[in-house]
Amino acid sequence: MKSLRQKKIIEIIKNNNISTQEELAEALSKASFDVTQATISRDIKELQLIKISKNDNKYFYGLPKEQPILHSIERLRMMMQELVIGIDHSENIVVIKTYPGNAHGVASLLDGSNWQHVIGTLAGDDTIILIIKPLEEVENILGKLDSLMK
Repeated sequence: MKSLRQKKIIEIIKNNNISTQEELAEALSKASFDVTQATISRDIKELQLIKISKNDNKYFYGLPKEQPILHSIERLRMMMQELVIGIDHSENIVVIKTYPGNAHGVASLLDGSNWQHVIGTLAGDDTIILIIKPLEEVENILGKLDSLMK
């Protein structure tokens, strides 16, 4: 029942502008799901729903991937300069060390940059791994990273 309800919640928020838990409860009720506010609150948390600004700064529930990416080269540069401790590589793997707790934020901005030849990133607490393809492009990526550090 829970998985069906949560699938329905995703369907509802994708197809409707839902801004409150009450509106979501009403939409679920129309779809034959009888739920309490506490259940909806738990579902929102489990589904990691967020409020997204649409239509003249009105906020509606959405999925995290629908959130606009706030990305700029200046922001990436600032975070690289303030949070990155070092960069090293081996073959086609580039390792970026950050201060503890900062790898995810930096990795997210790197992902948002959509650099050609970076085929994947993996972030831990203080380490980011970039996988580069082909091997010949590693030096170019290291150059880009180095220029962001200056």
